[in-house]
Amino acid sequence: MLQAITIIIIAFLIAIDQLIKFAVLKHLEPIGSITVIDKVLGLTYVENTGAAFGSFSGYTRVLSVFTALVLIVGLIYLLSGRIHSKVVYWGLTLIISGGAANLIDRVGREFVIDYIDPLFIKFAVFNFADILVTVGAFIVIIYLLYDIIKDSKTDKAKK
Repeated sequence: MLQAITIIIIAFLIAIDQLIKFAVLKHLEPIGSITVIDKVLGLTYVENTGAAFGSFSGYTRVLSVFTALVLIVGLIYLLSGRIHSKVVYWGLTLIISGGAANLIDRVGREFVIDYIDPLFIKFAVFNFADILVTVGAFIVIIYLLYDIIKDSKTDKAKK
């Protein structure tokens, strides 16, 4: 049952990402950029042919193959029942959702549509799928650090 719910959540998050990108393509691409909150947040249409935050620009096909392989392995592992931590499980669910959403762009358009433009700091333009990957990775990393510290304290207590 959990596996079915996970697939539905992944599909839902991908759909949200694709709907936002459709709206951005229709309404933002023609005008290029707008300010939402002065000096804080803007929306800027960007066609990203690279990976996260524009790195590896121009390697769309290589990134697509690599991403597809990582997503397949991740999805198999996610649905295998071998992940015992709910925190890690849902973190990986976010990572896979965001990765799959951006892969759809790379395969279908040969670029990823980015649009969130933080104006308060010099930073790359990004999208909802990037947020999913980043939040998911942050959750997994924090959990793993917590687990390492907990195990270290347990080992010290045994000695």
